[in-house]
Amino acid sequence: MSALTVRLSDEKHRRLKALAKSRGTPLNRLIDEMTTLMLAEFDAETRFAVRVTRGAGREARGLELLAKAAEA
Repeated sequence: MSALTVRLSDEKHRRLKALAKSRGTPLNRLIDEMTTLMLAEFDAETRFAVRVTRGAGREARGLELLAKAAEA
């Protein structure tokens, strides 16, 4: 496990501590959960970008399939 030093304004630090307290979790765990969410969002964006690249040039076929499915 690694240690990380983060510089925050006193106000932001106070608010994060209050948030952690309101959730009944240590500040360290709150930061860990926040980074986990950010990384999951990044991974989803990356997967979406890959799918967009794979589908480039195949939009017309996809629209045809949607129209056919709507008729059924």
